[in-house]
Amino acid sequence: MDMSMGSSGAASDSGILEPLSPDGVDFSDPDQASAFLSALLNDSELKVIGNAYARYFWYGIAVVVAIAAVFHWTRVLTLHMRLRAAARREEAPARPKGIMAQGFATVTAIAREVTYFDITPYRLPSKLRWFRIPPVGTIALLLAYLVFVLALEFTNNSVPGAQFWQARGVRAGWLAVAQVPLIILLVGRNNLFTLTTGVSYERLNVLHRWSARIMLLLVIFHFSFQSKGWSIYGLTKLEWSTDTCPPTGIAAFAFLLWMNLSTLAPFRFWSYEFFVWQHIITFFGFIIAVMFHLPSTALWSRIYIYIPIALYIIDRLLRWTWLAFSNKRRCRATMTKLNGDATKIVLHDTALKRWRPGSWVHLSLPGLGGFGWAQTHPATILSTPTSHGGELVFILKGHKGFTKRIMESANGSTEALLPSTDPERAQTQAQTKIYRAVLNGPYGGHHQDFAAFDSVCLIAGSTGITFTLAILQDLAERAANGGKKLPLRRVRFVWCVKEHDRAKWISNELTAAVAKLERADIDVAIMIRATCDESLTEQNAEPMVCGCACDKSQGPCCCAAPPDEDDGAEKAGMEKTAMEKPASSAAEARSTAVVIAEKDPSLAASTRPILSSQNEVRIKRSWLPCADFCSGRPMLREILIELLEDADGESAVGVCGPVSMGAEVRRHVVKLSDERAIHKGSGAQGCYLHVESFS
Repeated sequence: MDMSMGSSGAASDSGILEPLSPDGVDFSDPDQASAFLSALLNDSELKVIGNAYARYFWYGIAVVVAIAAVFHWTRVLTLHMRLRAAARREEAPARPKGIMAQGFATVTAIAREVTYFDITPYRLPSKLRWFRIPPVGTIALLLAYLVFVLALEFTNNSVPGAQFWQARGVRAGWLAVAQVPLIILLVGRNNLFTLTTGVSYERLNVLHRWSARIMLLLVIFHFSFQSKGWSIYGLTKLEWSTDTCPPTGIAAFAFLLWMNLSTLAPFRFWSYEFFVWQHIITFFGFIIAVMFHLPSTALWSRIYIYIPIALYIIDRLLRWTWLAFSNKRRCRATMTKLNGDATKIVLHDTALKRWRPGSWVHLSLPGLGGFGWAQTHPATILSTPTSHGGELVFILKGHKGFTKRIMESANGSTEALLPSTDPERAQTQAQTKIYRAVLNGPYGGHHQDFAAFDSVCLIAGSTGITFTLAILQDLAERAANGGKKLPLRRVRFVWCVKEHDRAKWISNELTAAVAKLERADIDVAIMIRATCDESLTEQNAEPMVCGCACDKSQGPCCCAAPPDEDDGAEKAGMEKTAMEKPASSAAEARSTAVVIAEKDPSLAASTRPILSSQNEVRIKRSWLPCADFCSGRPMLREILIELLEDADGESAVGVCGPVSMGAEVRRHVVKLSDERAIHKGSGAQGCYLHVESFS
C-alpha cells in the first residue's frame, strides 16, 4: 500500500493532520485493505479534538445554568426584600422601587411574555388527554440546545481525505457520550440543577427526555457517518468481521432507541409502573453496552460513563437515607372514600414534620395487596406542617391500578376523617382499617413564595385542588401569625369540579383559611365551579345562556340554573329576569348576578359578586358559606383581568389541573401582559405564573 500521501492519518512534523489517501491501495488485497482500514480508524488526533468539543458542550451547559442561577437567586432576594418591607409597614411593598428593580421587572415581564405562551389545544378527546405541547419557553430552550449541539458537531469538522466521514463520526460519538451525565443529572431527585436554579426535578423531566433524544440523534450520526466512510471503500464487511465496536454499538443503540420510544406519552400513560421498571433495567443494559463499545484507544472517554454512574449512586444513597429517616416511625394510613371516585388519605405519626406548601411525596402502601409493596404513587400534600395536627393529608382520584385499589380498600364513609385533636378519633379509627405507609419525599414546592405578591389567584381542576389548597392554607396561617404583615392584599380561589358536592372534601379547610385571611384584612373570594352537576343540567332546570361553548354531543349542557327545593318557580323567574337584563360593563355585569341561598336566605347578602360573570346565578351553600357556587367553566380571562386591574404590585397565578386548563391560563396571562404593556411605562404591574404538572 502506498503510504506516501500520509495514508495513516497521523500528524506530520508540523503537527498538522495529514490527509489519508486511498491512492495506490488495492482493496482486493486483504492485507492492503486491512492496513488501510487501520489507518482509517486511527483516531489519535480525532479523539483529542472530539474530547475538546465534548468539553465545550459542558462549558455551554455551565453558562446556561449560571445564568438561570443568577436569575433565580435575584428573584429569591427580591421576594425576601418584599417580605421585610411589608413587615416594616412600607407602602406597596410588592411594587419594584428604584431603577435597578424596575429594569429587572421589565426584563422579567418581557421574558415571561416570550416563554409562558402555550399552544396546546384547549379541548382534546378523552383518548388524547395525555397530549401536550411544551410552552414556548421550553421549546425555545430545546431548539437552542439542538442548535448548539449541531454547531459543535459540524464546526471545523471537514477533514480532507479519506477520514472526512470518520472525523464527523468520531466527534458525534464524543458528543453523544457527553450527554450521558446531563441525562442523569436531569432525572436525579437530588441534583445540582435544582439546588442552583430552583427548578424541581420533575419539571426538568422534559429536558431529560429531549436530551436523550438528542443523544439518539448523535448516535445515529456516529454510526451513519462511520458506515459511510467504510462503504465508500468497500470495507464494511471487513470492519464488522474484525472489530467488536460495531456489534456492541448496535446493542447500545438498541437499548437507547427503546428507552426513547418507551418514554413517549402513550406508553407512559398506558402503565406508568411498568414503564418505570423497564426503563431502569434498560438503562443498566445501555450503560453496560456502552462500556463494551468504547474503544481501547480512548479509554478516558469512559469518564463520561463513570460520572453518571457515580451521580446515580449518590442520588440513590441520598434517596435511601432520606427514605429511612422519613420512615423511622411506623407510619399509619387511614383512608376514607369520597364521592366522585376519590379517596382521602391521612398519615398519622410520621417522622416528616417540615415541607413546602405544594410539595408531594411518593406514597406506598405495602399492605394493600397485589404489588403494593413495590408500587409508589406521587401524591401532593394537601395539608401544611401547622395544619391538621401535623398529619399528612392527600386526596387521590381513583383511575386504575394502584389508585383503584386504594379507593376499593378505603372506608366507605363519605365524611372527612376526624382531626388528631378530636376526642372521638379513637372510636372512629376503631371502625377504620389502618395500613402501613411508606413515604419517599417530599419533593417539589419550588415555586416562588406566593405570600410575597400583592394579589394571588389560585385555579384548580379536580384533584389539582390539593396543590392550590396547600398554598391557600399556608397563606392563611402566615397571615394569621400576627407578628409580621405580608405584602398580600387579595386572594382569588377558583376550583372546577364536576359536582358541587365534591367541595365537601375540603369544606373545613376552606372555611378555616378564609376566616384567617379575613381577620388579617386580606380580601378573599372563593368560587366553586360545577362543570357537570346533574342537579344543574338541562334535564332538571331551565338552561341559562351557555357561556362556555359546551359540546352538546357529549351530553346535556351543564350551564343551567338550579331549581330551588321550596320555591322553584319563584327562583326560576329570578333567573330568567337576570338573563334578560343586559350588562353595560364588567362591574354592572357582576352586580346583576343572582344569588340563591340554600336553606338560609341571609347568606345571599353575605357576599359580593367578584368572580361571577354576566347574567350568572351564584348559589350559597349552608355547609360552605364562604364560597360562591356556579355552573359551567370559569371565565378565566375575566378573572385574571379583575386580578390585574386592582393590583398594587406584582400578582401571582397558580394553576393545577388538566393540561388544557394550564394552557388556557398561560395564553390569557401572556395576552393580558402584552395588552396592558406590563412594566413598559404603562404603570401596569407584573404577573408571575406557576403551572403545576397534573396527570
